[in-house]
Amino acid sequence: MAMFRSLVASAQQRQPPGGPAGGDSGLEAQYSCPICLEVYHRPLPSGPCLPCRFCGECLQPCLQVPSPLCPLCRLPFDPKKVDKAAHVEKQLSSYKAPCRGCSKKVTLAKMRAHVASCVKVQEQMANCPKFVPVVPTSQPIPSAVPNRSTFACPYCGARNLDQQELVKHCVDSHRSDPSRVVCPICSAMPWGDPSYKSANFLQHLLHRHKFSYDTFVDYSIDEEAAFQAALALSLSEN
Repeated sequence: MAMFRSLVASAQQRQPPGGPAGGDSGLEAQYSCPICLEVYHRPLPSGPCLPCRFCGECLQPCLQVPSPLCPLCRLPFDPKKVDKAAHVEKQLSSYKAPCRGCSKKVTLAKMRAHVASCVKVQEQMANCPKFVPVVPTSQPIPSAVPNRSTFACPYCGARNLDQQELVKHCVDSHRSDPSRVVCPICSAMPWGDPSYKSANFLQHLLHRHKFSYDTFVDYSIDEEAAFQAALALSLSEN
């Protein structure tokens, strides 16, 4: 709760409801979407009572899932209650800020278009360091370590499916397939048996894999050491 209050306080300071804090200084940042880092375009709040705001287009992916969470504070919200932040749009049309390139004062509502055509901004962008991909590690990933992020469909071999995509794919495409298959999620676990075939794989998926094992399992732990520690703790309490 304390963390949420600090997030709310921070967002309220960044997006003051009454007027710009500190005059023109940092005004563009105060009215910038935390996803695209541009001045709001058709701003939407992530909920009627939350101070978190985003560009309408940036928030759209979060509105397509069954139980959306705010991308910033991770609180659940009802997408049916999300409406335009009319007061913010009014502020965007009222407040002016200096362009970060030519320093000309422009209303925030027109800042995106101005920046896109500002010669000074384009020169600054041209002088920015070019993106260089991270150099691969010198230690290759052992081929024996299974990929615990994506899986292949045991029925048709479709690849690169995460856990939820695998469940949806099998339900949609293989609901009537009676074949006994090995669960790729279980077999990727340290304790998994790559030869065990589920009699009803779809029911197994729906009942066993509604959450991600990666959330609960620490793969780096020494299982024998953890067992001995738990055993010693149990004996000390008796």
